[in-house]
Amino acid sequence: MHRQDGQGEPVTTDRIPVLGPLLTPAEAARLFRVDPETVTRWALAGRIGSLMPPGGHRQFREAEVQAPSQGHRT
Repeated sequence: MHRQDGQGEPVTTDRIPVLGPLLTPAEAARLFRVDPETVTRWALAGRIGSLMPPGGHRQFREAEVQAPSQGHRT
């Protein structure tokens, strides 16, 4: 599945090779200091990339989440 992010770049949410540690929505939310539902909505909107493994529990690459959170303001 491909979607567009806010800058018009494609965001792939399936069959992404896993590189590095993965975070749950709760762990990603802690880094952004928001509710886990918020990071899930961001992923659905294409604002941040996510993985949907066969178990169906959304996960986020740690490196991808930490980079944007450095300058993120809520």
